[in-house]
Amino acid sequence: MKRIAVALLSCALLAVTNAPASAERLVTSLSTHQVLVSSNFTGTEVVLFGSIEHDGAPVRRRGGYSLVVTVVGPREDMVVRRKARVFGIWTNAQSQTFLKAPSYLAVLSNRPLDQIAPPETLRRLDVGMNIVPLPQLAAGIRSSDETFRDELIRLRKQKHLYVEDANGVTFLTPDLFRANIRLPAEAPVGSYEVEVRLFAENTSLARETSALEVVKVGVEQFLATAARDHGFLYGLATALLALLTGWLASIIFRRD
Repeated sequence: MKRIAVALLSCALLAVTNAPASAERLVTSLSTHQVLVSSNFTGTEVVLFGSIEHDGAPVRRRGGYSLVVTVVGPREDMVVRRKARVFGIWTNAQSQTFLKAPSYLAVLSNRPLDQIAPPETLRRLDVGMNIVPLPQLAAGIRSSDETFRDELIRLRKQKHLYVEDANGVTFLTPDLFRANIRLPAEAPVGSYEVEVRLFAENTSLARETSALEVVKVGVEQFLATAARDHGFLYGLATALLALLTGWLASIIFRRD
């Protein structure tokens, strides 16, 4: 029994000796967890603050730390169409469907992604625009052609709904950082996931997630709820309102 106890104690001491000197973890917070959208909403900015905590004595990392903040909005199915000229008329020639693509996507970092980790590592961790799925062809088969995905990313970037910023994260001190998350006026309503990843020496060291919600308020919320929950009555009321508006216009502008 003594030999077994001594052996176990030796293994424990060896494990402690071989353990890393310190382990990093992230602590993050958002300036707000809810964005209210009203009729005069023109976009807003949510600030993310965070710090790198050390369980033991800080270890000097070769090349320092890198951070990637990824904000993913509600997912939805999207269709990208390619137009072609047929007999002098522009028409839709080909299309690809993207299932559960992010309606909003922001990738913020303190340096270019290719300087943070190898492409295969970023792809495995779903970091960067790799989050956008390949288009769906049929029977669950995904296309190997990334042309349509590149076009989807380009179109969403034009609307400021997809954002890539290699200077989007700022270190205030060696362990304190902040990032500005810009939400345009067209930001979709729903739940957003905010993920922060800490990298050093081409390796992901820590990960922290939080939630952000974009909700409508006021008349917009009432109309959206009515259209979703009472579609028939909402359509009927809209048709009656259109008829009433036309009738009033005919009386006001009637020429005797």
